[in-house]
Parts: sequence; structure tokens; C-alpha cells
Amino acid sequence: MKISVQQGEIQSVTADTLIVNLFDEVTSPSGATGAVDQALGGAISELIASGDLTGKAGEVGVLYPRGAIAAKRVLVVGLGKRSSFNLEGVRQAAANGIKQAQKLKAKQVATIVHGAGIGGLDVTAAAQATVEGSLLATYRFAATKQEPEPPHAIDTLTIVEFDGGKVAAIETGSVQAQAIAAGVAIARDLVNMPPNVATPTKLAETAVSIAHEHNFNIIVGDRAWAAEHNMGGFLAVAKGAGEPPKFIVLEHNGDREDLDTIVLVGKGITFDTGGISIKPSERMEAMKSDMGGAAAVLGAMKVVGALDLPLRVIGIAPCTENMPDANAYRPADVITASNGVTIEIISTDAEGRMVLADGLVYATRYNPKAVIDLATLTGACVIALGQGMAAGLFSTDDGLRDQMVAAGTAVHERVWPLPLWDDYKEAIKSDVADIKNSGGRFGGVATSAIFLKQFINYPWVHLDIAGMALSEKGSTYTPRGGTGYGVRLLVEFLRNWA
Repeated sequence: MKISVQQGEIQSVTADTLIVNLFDEVTSPSGATGAVDQALGGAISELIASGDLTGKAGEVGVLYPRGAIAAKRVLVVGLGKRSSFNLEGVRQAAANGIKQAQKLKAKQVATIVHGAGIGGLDVTAAAQATVEGSLLATYRFAATKQEPEPPHAIDTLTIVEFDGGKVAAIETGSVQAQAIAAGVAIARDLVNMPPNVATPTKLAETAVSIAHEHNFNIIVGDRAWAAEHNMGGFLAVAKGAGEPPKFIVLEHNGDREDLDTIVLVGKGITFDTGGISIKPSERMEAMKSDMGGAAAVLGAMKVVGALDLPLRVIGIAPCTENMPDANAYRPADVITASNGVTIEIISTDAEGRMVLADGLVYATRYNPKAVIDLATLTGACVIALGQGMAAGLFSTDDGLRDQMVAAGTAVHERVWPLPLWDDYKEAIKSDVADIKNSGGRFGGVATSAIFLKQFINYPWVHLDIAGMALSEKGSTYTPRGGTGYGVRLLVEFLRNWA
């Protein structure tokens, strides 16, 4: 879908479908909606008076101008209560409008910026949210199946603004939204791909493509490279893997040590059987999403490059399968990570923290101001917070915690702080090694975080995104399947870094 910005009156735009909006309990439409209403001889006002159009959130009214204006149809999206309206309301309204236009087989759509007028929101932010909601809602994974009638695609979306003084700000927001949506699409695609396609090699190829597009430095380490770096945790998980493991490092402004350095680390288990501690067969297919953290890091790095953020940003993605075979690591093995910490293996299904351990140690070489890791790490986090509700957040720095919570609230990719008490270390004490890789059933989300803490010496945030990377139902602008969770969160955090 091609996006453009145009100055003018929306009722005069040549498009087959126009999208305007309405707040709940408004009896007389104003602004662009009022102008369209006037051009239609009061048709919108009549629907409001009859109760057929209320402006409630999620509502989309359809009007047919019958030649009164050039457009074939006008969609009026409900914004809900003005008192509680925010940027998430903009994304929701834009998504509802564009999805209705898609159902009606529209080809050329024109919309106003939701919330930038009487909504009182910042113009650039509202424009970004309008375009973001539209693009995210129309994402479609190119599945490997035959379809007699492919889903309808909208060709163009024109953002129309009457006030010429706002056009530049809207264009800025639109460009930002398109970059962010492209990053989310990459993350969604990687999670949606079957695991025989989204292998560590495929993730490495994606990283190489991003590096070439944005002039990043890149490392794709193989088994021998990881061995040279003493990555015992990463290599232990990879021992049973048929697919070659890849340790991916992307560097934006890699040589600019004068800039603040932020490192993003994503768990990249491209399929997780549990290894020797094999998982039940029921729902094991969902384990193709166990590389959701790595997918989010790659998607975020694409956005970082597109927006050319004035930071030194490093993306690290340790990628491998976790498979059972004669070479696979076993319960009771003792593994040495790259910082010398020895780990007794209790469960080979606690593999994500093993690969992250070496990723977090590798981050040390960049002398980072902050390191953020993302991992679909524990079912315990889903039990604690709920499916699709929020990621669990653990942090060694209260300032970082607060910045991440604020970023999550702004983009509606929520995080929720959980305790990182030293008391949890008691659960991972080992008789034969420095620590165990599993603390058992109780407090599993926290004991996994305290495990990871043994591999950091910098300000750190750990995000357990289990329950967030894959959606069974979908929502307004997130289709069923890969959500791309974490891309917008990371980008928002980085854009507001101070």
C-alpha cells in the first residue's frame, strides 16, 4: 500500500473511499467530518440524530454519497470518549477504518489524521499512529497455501490535511510509521514462517539483508566462531541441532564510540522441542515462535537503520534449534559459559537462558549504557500476567525500568515490572557447578531472570515476552499469528533515550 500526504479538503479528494471520524456523544460533527457532512447535505448528522451513528470506539459507519462528492463511499470511524482518547485510540480507529475499506474492496483510500484536530494530540505522533494502525492492520503473511481468491489489497492511502502548516509534521510522522511497520512486518514474517524455513540460516540471511540496506557492520558466527569465543551455553544447546547455529551481531554506528551504546539481545531458538527434556506433543508447533526475541531485535534494527537514530545500537541474536539426538546436551551435564560461570543442566528445555547467557556476556565488549534482552523464556510469565497482556520486566536499574514502562504504555506493547530479589538465587544453587539452569516450578519467571543476572555487569533490562510473540486470536491491528511484539517497544525506547 503506497502512502502519501496531500494538502486540501478531504471531501474534494479523488479517492473511492474517504475515512473521517466521530467522538462518542457528539451531536454536531465539526472539522473535516463536519465538512464532509455539509457536502453530503447533513447525512452524517441525520445518522447521529437517529442513533445509527454513535461515535463509540470500534464503530464504523458507511455512507454512500450518490454523486454528492467524488468518493464512492464515506466511512465514519468511532473514536470513543474524548476524555480518554490517546494514541492507541488513533491506531485502533485507523485500523478499524482501513479494515472496513478492505472488506468493501476499496482501492484508493483517503483519510484524515485521527486526533490531530479537536482530539488535541501532537500532529506528528497522531499522523504516525494513523499510518501505523493502517499498515499493521493490513499486514498479511504470504502463507504457503493455495487460495482461490487472494485477500483484497488497497493500492493507496492518502493522508489529507486542510491546514498547510501541519503537512510537514504529518509527512514526518508518516515516514516514521512506514519504517516502524516495515520492521514489525519482518518480525511477524519470521515468526509466521514454518521452522523448516525460518532456520538460523534464514535469520542470518535476513540480518545480512538489513546490514546491506543500512550499512551496518555484521558478524554471523558459526560453531567454530562460537568455540573461539568460549560460548559453552550457546554451543551446548546447538549440539543436538541439525540446522547450523548462527550467532548474529548487527552494529549500527558500530565505530562511533562517542555515542551512547545500547545493546539489544534476542533469544533465537528457531524451534524448541525441549531437547532431551522433550516437551509434550500437544501444541509443540507453537514452538516455532521461540525465536520471537531475535525476530524483534532484527525488526528493531531495521527501523534503527531506516530512522538513522543518533545512537550506537548493537543487535545480538544467538540462533539455533533445540533438538534431541545422540549429540544433544543432557540433564546433569555441566557447561561453562563464556564468562567462566559453570552451569549444571537440570532441564534441557531451559535452553533460552543458555544461549542468552553468552549473548549477554558478548554485549560486555561494547561497554554499553544499557542492555535490553527479549526472550520467550517461561510459561510461568504467561501464568503470572496472562496471554497477550504484557511482558514481564526485570531490571537492575530503576531509571531503565521506568523508561521501558513508559515506552510500552506509549505504543501499547505493555511491560510489567517483576522482582529481581537476590533471594531467588537460592533456587538455582548447585552442588556441582556455580548455578543450575532451572530453579524448578515455583517462581520460574524470576529464577530465570536471576540466572541471567549472573552474566551481566552493566545496566540491564530483561523482558520475558512469552505469551506475546504469537497470537491465536489476533486483535484490531494484529492479525492471528506472529505479532511482531517488541519492535515498536524497542524503537520507542531508543527514540526517547536521554
